[in-house]
Amino acid sequence: MIKLLRIDHRLLHGQVAFSWAQNLDANAILLANDELVHDTLRQNVIKFSKPAGVKVIAKSIDDSVEAIKSGVTDKYNLFIIVETIQDAYKLAKAINLNEINLGGTYPHEGYEEIGVAVHVNEEDKALLRKMVGEGIDIYIQGVPSNKKEYIKDILK
Repeated sequence: MIKLLRIDHRLLHGQVAFSWAQNLDANAILLANDELVHDTLRQNVIKFSKPAGVKVIAKSIDDSVEAIKSGVTDKYNLFIIVETIQDAYKLAKAINLNEINLGGTYPHEGYEEIGVAVHVNEEDKALLRKMVGEGIDIYIQGVPSNKKEYIKDILK
């Protein structure tokens, strides 16, 4: 069962690993990222952040979609983390998800900060608006105890 899809440019780190996994009662974390599957050093570093008793799997976006559609992930309380808004859109559309937690995006030069740790450019804004228009609830929420800030209210 998919518990949450989160966008976080850091993928897995202490805050995500412990606060979100515990709050969601997740027993598996899927890191859906095309670059990470080829970077064993980064995978090893990330795995140091995993909570005890939680399985961490790294797959490409396409392989993640395939695994979810095949039912192999159904036995888990699955927490999915992607690195970008574009990856979240691709995954959400492919597996019919209607909720995305926007946890953090990298602060590139020329990007606007629209929430704590959330930086977007015009392309990102257009994609977020498109997703909202397609019925996907997207909200900024750094940790479970924070109030949700809905993108539909931020990007009017």
